[in-house]
Amino acid sequence: MRSKYQRVLLKLSGESLAGAKGTGIDTERLGQYAEQIKEIASSGVEVAIVIGGGNIFRGLSGATRGFDRVKGDQMGMLATVINSLALSSALESVGQPARVLTAINMFPIGEHYSKWKAIEALKRGEVAIIAGGTGNPFFTTDTGSALRGIEVEADVMLKGTRVDGVYTADPEKDPTATKFSEISYDEVYNRGLKVMDLTATALCKENGLPIVVFCMDTPGNLAKVIAGEPIGTLVY
Repeated sequence: MRSKYQRVLLKLSGESLAGAKGTGIDTERLGQYAEQIKEIASSGVEVAIVIGGGNIFRGLSGATRGFDRVKGDQMGMLATVINSLALSSALESVGQPARVLTAINMFPIGEHYSKWKAIEALKRGEVAIIAGGTGNPFFTTDTGSALRGIEVEADVMLKGTRVDGVYTADPEKDPTATKFSEISYDEVYNRGLKVMDLTATALCKENGLPIVVFCMDTPGNLAKVIAGEPIGTLVY
């Protein structure tokens, strides 16, 4: 498979992992993701992954229901670890080696994350799944993805979502919304588009990490993005 990128940071949403159920883990969707990831990893692309935990628990929404914000965010971090373990198991079941690294020391559930451990795993052909966000409250997994992508020196952040790119408005709510083929970080900010939170967007801009937003739920799309096909939106 022809590849435009050598090393990528793939950001997956927990909500997408829930599939049609809307909550928990859909094993069929999990298997689809594993097959897509194996396909690009087998071609020589080094793949690091950060996955959200919104299908299990979201700290910010928990805070609105009476949870302490710090403890709520910690619960959200644990949710990302559950999803990461599930994804690593699915990858291993299809013959793709994977390693779970956690922002907070959780041995033996996963190894304590460091940039060097992650890069070492990538160079060995393992998928490095980096769980636990940044390890700190008040930061989203978007910010964790930006941070880890910069740390492991990824060529690009691939943000796999339920929609096929960035639109002028939410296409699931506004049928008149139009899609961008590419857009600058500044325009994302000025338009108030919900690509990622502001901290994550600023990190990517300051460190020159481009983002490709695409629909991960369509089998084959990940390979198309890796090959450079313009199926999503480039944020630069």
